[in-house]
Amino acid sequence: MPTRQVYLEELAKLKSDVIKMGSLLEDSLGEVIAALENLDAPKAERIIREDDRIDEMERLIEDECINLIAKQQPVATDLRQIASVMRIISDIERMADHCSDIAEFIIRISGENLPLPEHIRDMVNDSTDMVSLVIEAYVREDLSKADQVLNEDKTVDQYAKDITDELLIAMKHNPDKIRSYTDYIMIINHLERLADHCTNIAQWVRFIVTGELSI
Repeated sequence: MPTRQVYLEELAKLKSDVIKMGSLLEDSLGEVIAALENLDAPKAERIIREDDRIDEMERLIEDECINLIAKQQPVATDLRQIASVMRIISDIERMADHCSDIAEFIIRISGENLPLPEHIRDMVNDSTDMVSLVIEAYVREDLSKADQVLNEDKTVDQYAKDITDELLIAMKHNPDKIRSYTDYIMIINHLERLADHCTNIAQWVRFIVTGELSI
């Protein structure tokens, strides 16, 4: 088989593996949503255990990228793709870590009789939508979807501010629940950071397509 054909197949496999890693992240986020909705400690514990799968995928894809660079000496356009993948998988891995961190706080809150803060479901749904959208943007190299992710981040940031303000007020009225309210604030912070990683990936998609880097 010609060397160039082998190289193109390796590039295609690299992209396929990034998509698989993104799919694992989406699965984890779905579990986070269910665990948060019901404050389900066993499900949250499972999320933490399964984080290793995404860590392992990051290592495997990193090795693929390094081997491609070492063996194939890619031209500028392909090198841009490979370098971006290494940053994208780092962001996906960090998002998976945020899922695990949220799961830990769900376990802490699960024993408390405390309702979910208003709008937290909306924030979770928007964050999840951003993840799906940015993965699709990467798959299709779609600048319009990447830009949509960047715009949606503003909505998530506003939710974070509004919910945090609500929780701070609740603390004043229920000082015995301060720890649980603080745990909810930490969950909000992790969701906000998760959305920030989506914007990072959106910027890397823009770099792949245009060669312009604004991160």
